[in-house]
Amino acid sequence: MDILQHNKSAWNGYVASARNEWTVPVTSEVIARARSGDWKIVLTPTVPVPRSWFPKLHRAKVLGLASGGGQQCPILAAAGADVTSLDNSPAQLAQDLLVADRDGLTLRTVEGDMGDLSVFQEETFDLIVHPVSNVFAPAIRTVWKEASRVLKKGGTLLAGFMNPVFLALDRELEAKGVVQFKHKIPYSDVTSLSASELQVFVGAGDALEFGHTLADQIGGQVDAGLAITGFYEDDWGNDKTPLSKYMNSFIATRAVKL
Repeated sequence: MDILQHNKSAWNGYVASARNEWTVPVTSEVIARARSGDWKIVLTPTVPVPRSWFPKLHRAKVLGLASGGGQQCPILAAAGADVTSLDNSPAQLAQDLLVADRDGLTLRTVEGDMGDLSVFQEETFDLIVHPVSNVFAPAIRTVWKEASRVLKKGGTLLAGFMNPVFLALDRELEAKGVVQFKHKIPYSDVTSLSASELQVFVGAGDALEFGHTLADQIGGQVDAGLAITGFYEDDWGNDKTPLSKYMNSFIATRAVKL
């Protein structure tokens, strides 16, 4: 299976159907506030990224890494940054451009794989913003290595990702409000599901997901030459999973290139 192509089609479909919150562009009012200095973004569903995690944004070179959808990148551009948005989905990139055109922002978009940033030279960016998206990548250590390569020395990587425990659950029981483990971590829709389960999943047009170990999520950043300097957890902000009664489903980190 061509995972990259499948997930591209899935996210294009999410945009067309407007059934995914990460495809909904921010309003002109949000952009106007950002221009005046009143702005915030999220890496995970609900908790805003602390302002202390950001470098000075005026003219900072920022990469939105798998961050399309008309949300983080336009806000940061309105706040004064020089923003490039890279995403696998052209429809998601079109949402960034929609906001940019609507509100007079300058924003560059690049269609590509988050694990292959060869289009960019080494030490190009001051800041990389990588919201929860590597759940759609079969391997993530290459994502961290490439992010580190294109960051300037002293540059900052802000990342959000799934706690792998969420993807270890039995989905059918979870839908009934029962928390029970079924899958080993690392998890993969491609190999962890049965052939019939995978067929149903693919037929529904959903993006394929992967549950990465914390050794790869956090240790992978460290091994790529990044120092973790900030950490928080978050949840869905709704009753999407009964796991919320016991623990958070998301992690956010701030890392600096040594």
